[in-house]
Amino acid sequence: MIIGVPKEIKNNENRVGATPAGVNELVRNGHTVYVQATAGEGSGFADEDYVNAGATILRTIDEVYGIAEMIIKVKEPIESEYNLIKENQLLFTYFHFASYEPLTHAMIERKAVCLAYETVERPDRSLPLLVPMSEVAGRMSIQEGAKYLEKPLKGRGILLGGVPGVRPAKVLILGGGVVGTNAAKMAAGMGADVTILDTNLARLRYLDDVLPANVTTQMSNSYVIRELVQTHDLIIGAVLIPGAKAPNLITRDMLKTMKPGTVLVDVAVDQGGCIETCKPTTHQDPTFIIDDVVHYCVANMPGAVPFTSTQALTNATLPYAVQLANKGWKQACTESNELKLGLNVVNGKVVYKGVAEAFGLEYTDVAAVL
Repeated sequence: MIIGVPKEIKNNENRVGATPAGVNELVRNGHTVYVQATAGEGSGFADEDYVNAGATILRTIDEVYGIAEMIIKVKEPIESEYNLIKENQLLFTYFHFASYEPLTHAMIERKAVCLAYETVERPDRSLPLLVPMSEVAGRMSIQEGAKYLEKPLKGRGILLGGVPGVRPAKVLILGGGVVGTNAAKMAAGMGADVTILDTNLARLRYLDDVLPANVTTQMSNSYVIRELVQTHDLIIGAVLIPGAKAPNLITRDMLKTMKPGTVLVDVAVDQGGCIETCKPTTHQDPTFIIDDVVHYCVANMPGAVPFTSTQALTNATLPYAVQLANKGWKQACTESNELKLGLNVVNGKVVYKGVAEAFGLEYTDVAAVL
């Protein structure tokens, strides 16, 4: 198979779809890999590294899309890429369709085969291609939240871990999944007073067992959230409904009950956000303020630490990319239910129910395209 790895062009996105080690594995399996010039630069990989791994370097993104049967990316295509995508071309990347209708319609129109990292799912309901970036984003949410609690950045002016004789910051985490658990580990390790909410009692029991003593678990509901946001300094939105839009757990009217300088970090923003007032921001301009509450809503948080993120992502995606390249997408998805669940839009048809429901589009059972 001919595989293309384009340079990411989303604002401040420094990750790349494959490391040189990943490219080498694809080449060893008999495939041809084209990498756009400087695609790996932001992650610390030179063109020479890719050439040594067996890839061919192409100068422009148009050339990569033009020659490739499968595109391996990190982020969803943006508007300037739409017309480069060919009918039947396999795109293997994060899409988060349910949060952005124009992208969905563009991929339907291009009749591409869109296999989304975020909906590849194992029998135990875990999301293996979302996990590594969720781990990074969860840990970064605390790192960034701690920074924006500083007074010069319009936060409350509170040190996350406090000091002897002065109480630490109070951190509220909405969601006890991968993002929430990693956020809780980081916040607890820095000495904060942490509360983590979830609607799954079994999950809360598990978290209660494995997290440090300065983390309190609590059952989540709208009443509890409304009460807790009034007293917490840093609030992390870590809710995920695979392939669907995140629910709004913090509403606009709750902002007025928060302390001035409270910081909100909505990690779910790439799925529409779980905080009503959040809208996607960039690393270049990451925050905005509503009712004296700081909102940090960067939609590609792991892009700020690309050396770590790219390696973590390739570790997870490579085995699936090899299956797709070796067998072709139809056979691979027929034989692997995990990959089949990754199919979202195929040849103009929406084959993932969460995406169809988000925009009232016609849903086609994935079996019809395999």
